[in-house]
Amino acid sequence: MCLGIPMKILELDGDVGLVEINGVKTHINTSVIENATIGDWVIVHAGFAIEKLEEDEAKSTIDLLKEAELI
Repeated sequence: MCLGIPMKILELDGDVGLVEINGVKTHINTSVIENATIGDWVIVHAGFAIEKLEEDEAKSTIDLLKEAELI
């Protein structure tokens, strides 16, 4: 099963972003999406930001993932 996780961009250095969810931080590649900026919510899959999304959609998805005990 493939799973994309909504994460918030905290830092950017070129195409490398530091993202966070529930206190867990990791570095990802942002080259697939256009105009990534600090504060953006993105779907992360296999180390890449693959899509931007609105904060309310991200938080709703996170709530569903928590309910399903996937995060």
